[in-house]
Amino acid sequence: MLKFSSRPLLVLALGLVASASLSMAQSKVGIINLQKAVLDTAEIKKAQLELEAKFKPKTDAIDRLQKELADIQNKLQTMAGKLTPQAEQEMQITGTRKQRELTRLNEDVQGDVDRERNEILGRAATRMQDVVKKMADASGLDIVVDVSNTVFFKTSLEITKDSTTAYDKAYPVAK
Repeated sequence: MLKFSSRPLLVLALGLVASASLSMAQSKVGIINLQKAVLDTAEIKKAQLELEAKFKPKTDAIDRLQKELADIQNKLQTMAGKLTPQAEQEMQITGTRKQRELTRLNEDVQGDVDRERNEILGRAATRMQDVVKKMADASGLDIVVDVSNTVFFKTSLEITKDSTTAYDKAYPVAK
């Protein structure tokens, strides 16, 4: 009588079941450069121009103070030994005062710009996530991964440009 071992058949059957479940578990993936997608939106481009215009008077004041400070330093160097000690001291005091004023103004402007930019970017990033979720649902994507978390991907998986276009459509900017 032939001895028939069911063990190889069992292994083969388990292998077939495992490969079938793997093929059913394949996920559709999209890749996005979220930072680029947000920064390329019409809303962010407009906000950047508005921020530049809003802070132009202060940046002009910074430039003016930097020029005045450079002029004082230049005069102190070129007129070294030609100025009275009192005149030299007054110029140094003026330079110190302008340097302090410049530092304060720089810190104030930088803080204000950072705060406003972070508010704008935070709002836009939240909106972009909503747009990406809707796009993923509409195109049957199971997962969307930021490009910064990938080592390699096929460019056909990238949805950055489509995301920016969908964002601009969902949140149009008044011109």
